[in-house]
Amino acid sequence: MEWAMSLLLNHPEVLNKARDEIEQNVGCHRLLDESDLVKLPYLHCIISETLRVCPVGAFLPPHESSEDCTIGGYNVPKGTMLLVNQQALYKDPKVWAEPTMFKPERFEKSTGENDGTKWIGFGQGRRGCPGEVLAYRMLGLTLGLLIQCFDWERVGGEMVDMTTGDRRLMTKAKPLEAMYRPRKVLLNVFCSFVVQ
Repeated sequence: MEWAMSLLLNHPEVLNKARDEIEQNVGCHRLLDESDLVKLPYLHCIISETLRVCPVGAFLPPHESSEDCTIGGYNVPKGTMLLVNQQALYKDPKVWAEPTMFKPERFEKSTGENDGTKWIGFGQGRRGCPGEVLAYRMLGLTLGLLIQCFDWERVGGEMVDMTTGDRRLMTKAKPLEAMYRPRKVLLNVFCSFVVQ
């Protein structure tokens, strides 16, 4: 969540586009809820792109080769531990156009840039993370509500520091600091509780 907010603060055009999507599909008289998430594809793209740019960990869980094989021209004997450096994979210019840029649009179905095999942050197939759906729901609800309910600004107008602290867990070196103000939707919701 901290990485997502940091990226959004550094890219206000993305934040505004997400806010517009929420306003068009949810409105300003109620809070976003879980049933709204299917109507917010750009928010989903923001989450995917955040996880690509700032993966939770540098490596995917280890696997072991079940037989002798060749990977990328290297002979790999049976029983070898295999690690996928997802951080390097997601920054590879042979795989991603402008890999260091934060571009949620790359995950829109119409672009065709992500064909479902390039981004494997939760793994794939039977070894895929069973928590992927829950993660997207929780991130979508939380991030969506933060966008819907508050106007956000960078402290002092300076770009948010995106330096990584612990590379194993991809923590930020400097915690996010931001300024926020409640938006009309939050006031509408509070007023509706008072009236009832």
